[in-house]
Amino acid sequence: MNEVEIKRPSSPVLAAFNNEAKTGNLGFPILKNFELLQVQQVRTMDLASDSVPYGAIVLGGTFDRLHDGHRRLLEASADLVRDRIVVGVCAGPMLVKKELAHLIEPLEIRMKAVQDYIKSIKPDLTVEVEPIVDPYGPAIVDDMLDAIIVSKETLAGGLAVNKRRAEKGLKPLKVEVVDLLAGGTDGEKLSSTMLRRNDAEKFKKQQHDIEQSHKNAEQQFGGNSDLVQQGGNGESE
Repeated sequence: MNEVEIKRPSSPVLAAFNNEAKTGNLGFPILKNFELLQVQQVRTMDLASDSVPYGAIVLGGTFDRLHDGHRRLLEASADLVRDRIVVGVCAGPMLVKKELAHLIEPLEIRMKAVQDYIKSIKPDLTVEVEPIVDPYGPAIVDDMLDAIIVSKETLAGGLAVNKRRAEKGLKPLKVEVVDLLAGGTDGEKLSSTMLRRNDAEKFKKQQHDIEQSHKNAEQQFGGNSDLVQQGGNGESE
């Protein structure tokens, strides 16, 4: 069963990340005079309305084939916000380099799945779901946001968002790190990519079974393609 662990990275992790950011090895431009933002610890206890830390938060993702990992991320995010949650859903150029991108669900389906799920767990919350075509989306233009929700893998993106906000004169966002634990039987983290691979394998097997069925039918009817196509009795269906 998949679980969500929300925790504060240890000092060695922050130190290593700080070093990587300074050298530009994170895939983002080198951050001059870089100071790593404090990553707050997120409480896992039941949150009363007066203890929910943020008024408005933002997060983003592809949200293809909404799965348990997504649901736990959205639940953890909803627990951290009182009034408004903004979710950017990747579209267009953000999908180009995704593995098996042609199998990603249509944007409208993914956006609706996110909207419906958040509303199902916190009906009174204002939910804004919109497509994003770059790594920043509404996070660098919305001046009413308080925090950004990221995973360990996307922490660099959250920090890059704050750099862009600073350039625009906007307040920095608190960065909350949600760690999605492995969900596969072999310890592989549950992901949309893994689900697309599974679907691709199923489709490949179906195609193989169909081709094998045709070959068997051709052998049974002595290679008479007309009989195979007409069900073997020479009559049209």
